[in-house]
Amino acid sequence: MALLDEDPTAGGFNGLKRLERTLPSHWYFDAAHHARELEAIWYRQWVYLCRADSIVHARDYRTFTIGTNRIVVLRDEEGTLRAFHNTCRHRGSILCKETAGHLQGVGITCPYHGWTYRLNGALASIPSHGRAHHLDKKEGALYPLTIKVWRGFVYVNLANADAGFADNFNANTEQFANWPLEDLQVGRRLTQRLACNWKVFWENYNECLHCPNVHPALSSLVPMYSRGIMEPRDDPAWETHASQTDAKFKGGLRTDATTWTVDGQSLGHEFSLTKAERDLGYHYMTSLPSHYLVLHIDHVRSTRVLALSAEEMELEIEWLFPKETLADPDIDISKACDFSAQVVTEDGAACEGVQLGLHAAPHDRGYLMPEEYDVYRFQQWVKASLGAA
Repeated sequence: MALLDEDPTAGGFNGLKRLERTLPSHWYFDAAHHARELEAIWYRQWVYLCRADSIVHARDYRTFTIGTNRIVVLRDEEGTLRAFHNTCRHRGSILCKETAGHLQGVGITCPYHGWTYRLNGALASIPSHGRAHHLDKKEGALYPLTIKVWRGFVYVNLANADAGFADNFNANTEQFANWPLEDLQVGRRLTQRLACNWKVFWENYNECLHCPNVHPALSSLVPMYSRGIMEPRDDPAWETHASQTDAKFKGGLRTDATTWTVDGQSLGHEFSLTKAERDLGYHYMTSLPSHYLVLHIDHVRSTRVLALSAEEMELEIEWLFPKETLADPDIDISKACDFSAQVVTEDGAACEGVQLGLHAAPHDRGYLMPEEYDVYRFQQWVKASLGAA
């Protein structure tokens, strides 16, 4: 019994040291369970929405959906970003119907009955046509949401919690100080809908056991991935390979590559990084349940995850570059964008295949291989968030 109380990932070897089962299969397609996850996870955790510079001018706005909640993020006259539920306090109408736009008046006017709100959310006016409306304007303000901008990335919290933001990240964000994230610009954006549960995508992200079969080009660029592992200590014989300089054993890019592009070559205009940061060639930062970054020597890829239903999710991928890169006519950013877009397409197809298979009547739950220790940790996070044992 003592073994059951031990951390199955503890020790020099990263892998699971006992057989672990996956989450129950119905957690990936049952609508009632999905509603439970919305309440316990998506409506409580910090959720990434967009880059701050995608809402440029005063009265510019963007709209988003988190579960059943419609949200509008706008920039007020002082240049401050604000977030509100996209709901009129009168009878609940949507206020801003487009995914993005510019407010024509001095505030937000409900298209249904004409209630108008200032950019700080205060109720400005009610068309009463001379009749008393009996409502104190102080009681009719828009429902605000807590918003934070971290290095150019905009997050909201539907529970209006002001604490715990740093806890959403899987690493100390100071380790990415050498990447000028707030100054980067979007060079390309790709939005995809996947026919799979959001957890299926995150589980795929958290292991490379699938890499040799699913990602041939990526496995060539990152030789360790061709072995189905992510880190040197994922190999139970890691100590015997400790002195190896081959990227298959130590990690990093193949010897002729410096970044994630179709030919492995840098686009130029590289960041001022340490030798260790350059040598590895790729760095990950995760903020569950909605965001991850992959950072390279010359660009950064930002991926947003949103749960749309029990069996559908949305990805928004943005490739971020230095201004100098985007202004340089001799640089073709498609070398970077096309490479990782192919990786995302391959992941999407794999995830949709998992979603279909999960519906098999006898498949109550699956098994985790030793290499899937980060899948185990993700699933433990899900269970803890739900208050499940």
